[in-house]
Amino acid sequence: MDGKRILIVDDEVLILDTLKEAFGLAGYTVLTAESAEDALKILKDESIMVMFLDIKLPGMSGVELCKKIRIENQVGIIHAFTGYSNIYGLLACRAAGFDDFFIKPIKINILLKAAQEAFEKLERWEIGNYGLA
Repeated sequence: MDGKRILIVDDEVLILDTLKEAFGLAGYTVLTAESAEDALKILKDESIMVMFLDIKLPGMSGVELCKKIRIENQVGIIHAFTGYSNIYGLLACRAAGFDDFFIKPIKINILLKAAQEAFEKLERWEIGNYGLA
C-alpha cells in the first residue's frame, strides 16, 4: 500500500486540527474536509482507504456521505464518530456502510488504534495488488 493516508471529515475545525496533528505525528498523511461535499471533492481525485466521518455535518450528513462513498469504494474502512448517540444512530451507520462507530469525546489513542487496525486489515487483504489503494 502506497503511504498510509487518512481522510477526516468534521465541521469543527478544532477537532480537525487536533486529529490531523495526532495522526500526522503517528506517521499518517491526513487530508481533512469540513463538509461532506468537500470530502467528495477530495475523494474524486484521491485514493483514500481509511476515513473518519462525523455524522452531524452541515448540508449532507455523514451517513449520506458514507452511502455515496460506498458506491465507488466498497473496500475502504470508514469510521463514524458523533456526539449524539443512540441505538438508531448506530443502526443507521451500520446500514450506510460504516465499519465502526465512536462516540465523542473520543480518546486519541483509540482512534490511532482504529487506524492502525484498519491499515493492517487492508494489508492483509492485499488490496494494493488490485490497484485499489
